[in-house]
Amino acid sequence: MIKINCKVENCSHNKQGSCYSNRINVGGKGAKTDCSTCCGSFLDKDNYSTLTNNTNSKGECNCLVCEVNTCGYNDNKSCSAKTILVSGNNVNVYTETNCSTFKLK
Repeated sequence: MIKINCKVENCSHNKQGSCYSNRINVGGKGAKTDCSTCCGSFLDKDNYSTLTNNTNSKGECNCLVCEVNTCGYNDNKSCSAKTILVSGNNVNVYTETNCSTFKLK
């Protein structure tokens, strides 16, 4: 099962809708909505497409660190959701992404 689904098409870790980063960090410590969260691991393909160690060669990413203290899925900085969705349109920097799975405690 895919742990991290990604709709950020220009992220260098995105491979056919799945995240292939070695790990991702979801930020937004005091978020009240998903729009206040972000994927701190976002790297724009235009700038980082030539990195050879950029993606996890062993498969989809399943290592997720959550800094969103207000999320109901945050269990001591680990995400207890079975899967998450990272989204964002026309993303230029990581703060323009969000964790659409966020659920306020």
